[in-house]
Amino acid sequence: MPMFNVLLVPLTAMLRRPKPTDSEADLLREQEHFLTSGAPSAASVVRRPDKRRGEAGEGEGRSGENEGSQRDVVTIEDLPDQLPSLTPAPPKKSRFKASRVTFEDEDAEERLDRHDTHISAVLSRIVERDTSSTPISLPAFTGMAFPKVLHRSETSSQVKKSIFARQIAAQKLKECKTTLHSLSEAAPTPETSMDTDQCDAAVSGPRLVSGQGLQGPDSSGETMRIHMENQAKLQAMSRSEILEEQKKLLFQLDPRLVDFVRSRKAQSVPSFPSPSKHPKDKSGTEDPPVQDVSRESGSCSAVVLCQKPQEVEMEGEEEELSAPPPAEDLPVKPQKEWVHMDKLEPEKLEWLRDLPEPRRKGTKKAMQARFDFAGTLIPPTKDLPTHLGLHHHGEEPERAGYSLQELFLLSRSQVIQQRTLSLSTLANILSKACAGEYVSVLKGSVTSTLLDAGLLFLLRFALDDSVEGVMSAAVHALKALLVCAEDEECLDCTFSWFRGLASFPLLPSAQEEEDEEDEGLDESMKETAKEKEERKSDHEVARQDAVKGLLKMKLLPRLRYILEVVRPSPRVVQDVLEILTRIARHSSSSATQVLDCPRLMETVMSEFLPTSWSPSSQSIYGLPLSSAMKLLRVLATSGRHACARLLNSLGASERLSHLLSAEPSELLLEPTESLRITTEAYRLWAVAAGYGQACKLYIDLYPALVTALQSVHRLPPASDLLLPLQLQRFLALLSLLTQVTHTAGCHQELQAGMVSSGGEECPPPPPVSWGHVTGLQTSLMGHLKGFIKNLDDPLQKDGSLTLIPVYLVYLEAYYHQLSRQNCFKPVETLQELELLTSDVLLLLMSHSVVQAQFNVFFYTRSSSVVCNAQAIPLGPEITNLPGLACTGWRNRPGLVGPSSPFPLLTGLGLLLETITGIHKGLSSKFTELLLSEPVTGYLRSCSQATPSLSHTKAWLLRHEHHLLYLLLRLAHRLVPLDLEIAKHASLYHQVALVVLPWLLPGSEYLAHELLFMSVSLISREGHSGGPEAVELGELKLHEETQKDTSPSLQTVGALLREACVQLPSIRGCFLTYLAHLESSVIVSRDALLGHNPWIKSHLLPELTGPILPSDWPFLPLLSLYEQSGVSDGGGLAVEELPQGALQAVTHCLQWLLLLEVWREEALKVVLPVAKFARLSCVFLCSSDLFLERPVQRLTWGLFRLLTRSTKLDSLDLNVPPPGLASFQDLYSALVSQYEAVSFGDRLFGCWVLLPLQRRYSTTMRLAVFGEHVGMLRSLGVTLEQLSIPIERFTSPPEDSLPLLRLYFCSLVTGTLKRSWCPVLYMAALSHVNSFIFSQDAAAQEVETARHSMLRKIYYLTDEVLRSHLLLFRLPQHHLQLGFDMYEQLPRIRAKRLERVLGLQESSVDKGD
Repeated sequence: MPMFNVLLVPLTAMLRRPKPTDSEADLLREQEHFLTSGAPSAASVVRRPDKRRGEAGEGEGRSGENEGSQRDVVTIEDLPDQLPSLTPAPPKKSRFKASRVTFEDEDAEERLDRHDTHISAVLSRIVERDTSSTPISLPAFTGMAFPKVLHRSETSSQVKKSIFARQIAAQKLKECKTTLHSLSEAAPTPETSMDTDQCDAAVSGPRLVSGQGLQGPDSSGETMRIHMENQAKLQAMSRSEILEEQKKLLFQLDPRLVDFVRSRKAQSVPSFPSPSKHPKDKSGTEDPPVQDVSRESGSCSAVVLCQKPQEVEMEGEEEELSAPPPAEDLPVKPQKEWVHMDKLEPEKLEWLRDLPEPRRKGTKKAMQARFDFAGTLIPPTKDLPTHLGLHHHGEEPERAGYSLQELFLLSRSQVIQQRTLSLSTLANILSKACAGEYVSVLKGSVTSTLLDAGLLFLLRFALDDSVEGVMSAAVHALKALLVCAEDEECLDCTFSWFRGLASFPLLPSAQEEEDEEDEGLDESMKETAKEKEERKSDHEVARQDAVKGLLKMKLLPRLRYILEVVRPSPRVVQDVLEILTRIARHSSSSATQVLDCPRLMETVMSEFLPTSWSPSSQSIYGLPLSSAMKLLRVLATSGRHACARLLNSLGASERLSHLLSAEPSELLLEPTESLRITTEAYRLWAVAAGYGQACKLYIDLYPALVTALQSVHRLPPASDLLLPLQLQRFLALLSLLTQVTHTAGCHQELQAGMVSSGGEECPPPPPVSWGHVTGLQTSLMGHLKGFIKNLDDPLQKDGSLTLIPVYLVYLEAYYHQLSRQNCFKPVETLQELELLTSDVLLLLMSHSVVQAQFNVFFYTRSSSVVCNAQAIPLGPEITNLPGLACTGWRNRPGLVGPSSPFPLLTGLGLLLETITGIHKGLSSKFTELLLSEPVTGYLRSCSQATPSLSHTKAWLLRHEHHLLYLLLRLAHRLVPLDLEIAKHASLYHQVALVVLPWLLPGSEYLAHELLFMSVSLISREGHSGGPEAVELGELKLHEETQKDTSPSLQTVGALLREACVQLPSIRGCFLTYLAHLESSVIVSRDALLGHNPWIKSHLLPELTGPILPSDWPFLPLLSLYEQSGVSDGGGLAVEELPQGALQAVTHCLQWLLLLEVWREEALKVVLPVAKFARLSCVFLCSSDLFLERPVQRLTWGLFRLLTRSTKLDSLDLNVPPPGLASFQDLYSALVSQYEAVSFGDRLFGCWVLLPLQRRYSTTMRLAVFGEHVGMLRSLGVTLEQLSIPIERFTSPPEDSLPLLRLYFCSLVTGTLKRSWCPVLYMAALSHVNSFIFSQDAAAQEVETARHSMLRKIYYLTDEVLRSHLLLFRLPQHHLQLGFDMYEQLPRIRAKRLERVLGLQESSVDKGD
């Protein structure tokens, strides 16, 4: 606090002093007299100087007794010691603290006692300063008795200057006098420049040592004495000694200290003009650069900065050179009236100059993106006025707008307005990035860039700001980051679809992390996933999952505080509720955290879903909000237990009664808000009814539901803005009735199960029974017929098309549950279904509007996710914050578009599936649907599509998968009944096989049913002459190629015929190996068939990938290999196969053979190298499995199919198979297994020989001829058995010198013989012959190897091998040897042989 002194001054008017006898009235009278006189007060308050800073003030000599009475102390209660700041300033450093050494365990009292010593210790250290050399100046004698008192008015100039300014002016005057004094001396010659510098330094005095710290009467004299001592020492040193000392000093001193010294010299030396303005000397040469010399001597150090003579001369021209620039060059013309403008600073005035016009930089590199406050990207060439406030940044000042880096910097400012503005701008940028406005103009993802830069932490810190404006801006930015409004709209639109209330959790894709710390530990000692998650930092968690990172940073308690305590504006409340909804969609655990957050849901229920409210309320608090009801609905979707907590503990059931018991117009809310909140109430009720809960409300509110149904005919006109909201309300109401119907259909089953359970766990029967829902079917059927008639009215067509699908889904639920009731009457129901088909379904399908809808979907296929699986998304997907990418869904084709026929197709397919299951005779009435060209073309496109999986597609893929399943189910029923449908059986089977590995989690029941259909549909190929056709094709192929088939090779036709007989066993085999999915199949079946009381959650399983792998047909073989395959040591993990392994492998190979022959397209997702690798498990999983006759026959058939001439080129073994690091590792295991257990088996030999083709990696051939050369004795596969052209082994010529040497060594040593291994014998023969007679230029090493091999071959004692190596010509299949030979060496080869032998003889002669 500043201290004040009281200064006494004489009064200008005579006032009577108060006396002790004066009364209080006298004192008041004197006070009034004083105030009316206007006289100045006798005491005035002046600022007291701070003695700690060395300032002297008036009254300094006063005693300490009066000092306390002169202080004016002001205190304010509850005032913090420091001002709050967004970013803490660096702590103040004490120059004495660094020299103190303290310990943490040291007692503070002992430390005070040690430092607080007696006064004697202080007095004993007093050192008297030597004043013997201090000059004593006597005052000048005057004729006056006392010195003249100088008044301020006499000494002050016209322009008043501060004390600091006067000190600076005096210092400059002194320097100027010193410079003028040095100019009076003659300029020295270059030879004596060192002496001149020293003399100049001696005259001018030290530049670094000022003597301010001495605090003596003659500090300047002491400083000068030290300086003269240093100069004397420098005078006594030679030039070489000075330079040597200079080098030592520069080496020892801190570089920063050297820079400081040089900067002090630069300050003392004025700036000079360019050399062109000064004439050179007579020699015409310029001066060398300035040298800086540092010196240190004695107990005191001084640094001398030396100058050249010309520099000293220029120093005298300082006044002339430092003249101010002309006024024309300044951005503004200074005026005399301007304060503190007597000294111009051109550098600072440059900020007032107009900005240059923005221009595109002449570079192809990307430019920095800049945004305005609305988040709009500003083009670099756009020139905006400066009054918009978009030019307040340092980088690129001519460009308007702020970069992301600058916005981050502003968000940490201590100015509230800057923090608020930056956060609002970031929110606008995030909103536009979510809308996809930057996709075409910016490189990369703006949102990903901001997240990588730490946006989550920035927003989380801003939420804790005490200023409500900053906090509100942070909430809005967080909402823009997490919530995509269009994603929520799409999910709301699909709620009324079949299983539309279910959704995938918005979890990032799981990334497996290898933890090196757990390697080698037992399973019991390894950390669990929960422990690893808790050990991670906030940054690591947020980098993998943004929502989980926010939850770890305690976001929920802060949001609860904002809602409960801060009570912000309506916009902030809506943003908070939407953020909570997005967190609840993340996962079931996140939804549970929202429910478990203390007082959060209680605040939402009491403030935004009250049981009573007043319409005149000015605040959003105390009014029911649709966003709060939606939050409850999403929370209820996470699980039946969460839904029960909402309904019972938090009072959601009571809120439903209050909101739905009256018409929307009676809710005392705005019309739009009343429709929205009742729609969300119906949806919440539908979710609860999907668990079999809240059904008691159905009985209580039945009259209100009937009234709401009757109002469906009173829809507003198409031009009314409330029509979309009215339609959404009716869709939600019908979805509720559908779920209640499913729940009521399970009442009978649950009642019987409770009676006969015998103590087993069984869900309790719901309060609603089948009798409670049967009365609605008749009225709803009438509604449906009315909507079909309204299709002819253009004004009511769109509304009817929106509502018809939901009625079809309701009717499917009704008839599906009706067939399970004891009251089911087959005859009456069949008649009712025939009327439904003729009066409703056929009429609906034949309507021109519906036909146009079908044609749009099936013909164009632009809205199909399956047919456009490879479509480019609108923007890059954010890995740690996945979304649905529904940007612009209203303006582009898709399954959720306003005119999409997909809901109608799905509802119609569901109803057809149910009624044809009850009434088999109705199936034939719908053949035209399957035989129509649009449907056939659509299925054909689906059979050729390739799978693609992501969050942006999965939520729609599951709906289209269900549509395909319904079409295939209808086709499966019609194939045995209709010959035209049977002609397309292969197409239906192909689609089933393609869709099967695409099915997502939650569709396990569909996978089970499709597997059953795929096995039964392929059986028609066996009954329609398929195997015989294959046999005829093989026979024709053999006749054309004139090749004799080996007796060991079995025809594929016979194998197909046997496989068709075993189809039921094949299906059972695969179902056995998919038994681990049984629980998931049951959960999926309960959800798809409407077994509501057994459903645990409407949140689908985590999207980790498809249910089945793409190579699922190899599943039994792979499972067997994992159980008993090759271990790390090379042997088998088990001695014998499990029971039933042979049968399982046989069925697996039969199924693969069927698919390879008749459904080759279904396996195109499996690469040929992957097929070969997986079939290799036949040889690796057992020592004798491949010797079994059924396995051998089927494997031979598959080998022949894989090695067809049309397939060999696509078999690329250089590509690593999926699941393996490289094919070489697999081949090494195959070769080892062959050496151990093959017994020369021809099938195994073919399998080992196939990777040895010339176009594959040399590594595998080196392994055979190097490490496993012993296997060549048993590799007796003939060319006919191999069925691979020998040219693939011999062409092109081998270029690997180590491999050629191994070839030559194995041939010469007899390791490789034609009788043992004819295929590799011919390959080695061809490559060695081509190598030794090659005319191509090569390195010296290669040429030497050629000569050496040729000489050794010539002197071979084995005449047969010698002739084969020298006279080999070309492979010939029809010859007995398998290759053709020259009768004698061609002339060019003979000359080469003679030349090589001649070289040898000449070298021998030279040696002799």
